[in-house]
Amino acid sequence: MARMRNTLALAALLFVSSAASAANPNALWQIVHDYCEPAAEGEAVQQKCADVNLADGYAVLKDLVGIAQYLLIPTARVSGIESPLLLDANVPNYWRAAWQSRTYVDAKLKRTLPRDEVSLAINSASGRTQNQLHIHIDCLAADVARTLREVGPTIGTEWKPLPVRLRGHIYSAMRIDDADLDHTDPFKLVAPYAAQRGETMGAQTLMLVGAYRSDGAPAFYLLNDHVQPGDWASSEELQDHTCALAERPR
Repeated sequence: MARMRNTLALAALLFVSSAASAANPNALWQIVHDYCEPAAEGEAVQQKCADVNLADGYAVLKDLVGIAQYLLIPTARVSGIESPLLLDANVPNYWRAAWQSRTYVDAKLKRTLPRDEVSLAINSASGRTQNQLHIHIDCLAADVARTLREVGPTIGTEWKPLPVRLRGHIYSAMRIDDADLDHTDPFKLVAPYAAQRGETMGAQTLMLVGAYRSDGAPAFYLLNDHVQPGDWASSEELQDHTCALAERPR
């Protein structure tokens, strides 16, 4: 009985510790700042990240949620999509780095996902749990991938609401004809669109999805939703952390 009580006590302690960690809005910052960056600089601490790029100012971390979900996190203190630093001319293009980091998802799945099944998402200030900028890198949900293939020909290079709802929400979309985001930062594309509607950046959510134009050229679809009654603006809702698409026979 004593051994059972000790086991139960340990299990309860682990549960509480896990819950406390999940409730800590600075957990991602602490992992990157206290472990990943110092380890990359040669300090004798555990390396918890899959990659740390000190020159470009970001780390890549395997998320605890999902079989192949990774997070791209700045090594600088950046609160989230609402940070004015993201609109600075000299800020790193975190979206380009996140797109390049999709190879970690492929490696975890042991297969290369088609371009139009990979997605990057950032949630609004009220639709997230962490106060350090992080871009979710993961599989697109199968139904969302199917819908975007159907409506893709109607998506142009200017913002326009999609003709269908995604997860019950109205998203706007635009096409980016920049195959590797060498010249495009999605944060700077949504900022004037949000301002035009009289909204703050903190109320925005963005999802970037790989795509192909009708002529076969690689492109992206950039999706935007914003906080409103009944909508926390979390485009992560359009991802599938079980990566069901990867299980389909090719």
